Amino acid sequence: MSNEKKTGKKLRIDKILSHLGIATRSESKKLVKQGRVAVDGSPIKDSGLQVDPESALVEVDGQPVRYREFVYLLLNKPQGVVSATEDRYDRTVIDLLDAEYLAFEPFPVGRLDKDTEGLLLLTNDGKLAHELLSPRKHVSKTYEAVVFGAVDESDGSAFRAGVELDDGYRTMPAELEIVRRYEREGAAHSDIRLTIMEGKFHQVKRMFEAVGKKVVFLKRVSMGPLLLDPALSPGQYRELSEEELTALRDETSV
Repeated sequence: MSNEKKTGKKLRIDKILSHLGIATRSESKKLVKQGRVAVDGSPIKDSGLQVDPESALVEVDGQPVRYREFVYLLLNKPQGVVSATEDRYDRTVIDLLDAEYLAFEPFPVGRLDKDTEGLLLLTNDGKLAHELLSPRKHVSKTYEAVVFGAVDESDGSAFRAGVELDDGYRTMPAELEIVRRYEREGAAHSDIRLTIMEGKFHQVKRMFEAVGKKVVFLKRVSMGPLLLDPALSPGQYRELSEEELTALRDETSV
């Protein structure tokens, strides 16, 4: 079952092929002239022919072309890569993608810091991205972190009440789970899980700074109903399942 909504509209053959990264407009014309493009079993003569991509069978060299308007990718972002479509100095999350996805011009939904890893959604669906990032929707985000310092229940109480960040902003209530406390190189450390309902700049790090502690490792493991796939190593990605996409849309429709 496709992740795409039905378009119900006709598109030019050359636009379909260029949108999917199969051929540029000029290359499409050459393919058509060479008789290598067929619609519903018959070779076509005009690359400007308009068809309904959802109902017409488009083939190039005998191979069916599956049209889709949007792409949705679940990435396990590695450390050292920036959440941007381009950067002058560092690798971006877009640099991790195969060529077949670049034609869709996906972008990261929100951002993770360069030294933060974990779940990042990439898509070209601007409407869904806007809904997921809208402050009105309060889409939850859960992080796992290693914190320098002994995190205790007083920190949990502070986070549930909302803490004041260094710029005076008071956070929404957040849920803190202390996984374990331990000594490392003679200093107290804590493994925690924190769920927040907003996404301010460096928010998790600044929240712990507000209670006198320092985050030394940070990983996002969920965004709303979307969970980080444990089968994905840092730098790997996959397309969302139909169930995951439906759950995301349901989350933003409330």
